[in-house]
Amino acid sequence: MEARLGEGVDTRSLETRIDQMHGRDRKGALAFVIGLWVTILFTLFTVWPLISEGGIRIVLGIAALLVLAFNTAAIVAMLRHYGDDKSFIYGLDIMHLDEMRRRKRL
Repeated sequence: MEARLGEGVDTRSLETRIDQMHGRDRKGALAFVIGLWVTILFTLFTVWPLISEGGIRIVLGIAALLVLAFNTAAIVAMLRHYGDDKSFIYGLDIMHLDEMRRRKRL
């Protein structure tokens, strides 16, 4: 699918804007994943000495690993999808942003 843009739109500047938006989204997703890992691991290591039961430690460790694995995999899949369809996804966003700016100027 391809987003339809108004007449006279410079496709080179459009591709640049799409790449910039995609880059910002990639950085934000990476920051989120890093923050998630830091938070989960910090919590796990902070709580670990307080748990005396070995079975609970095992369940807690496995649960933490599953949360990290599934969330990281979901973000990676999202970024792949965004990369594959970035012209449609971001082109549509840019079209709407440009239209909002045009209406504000009127």
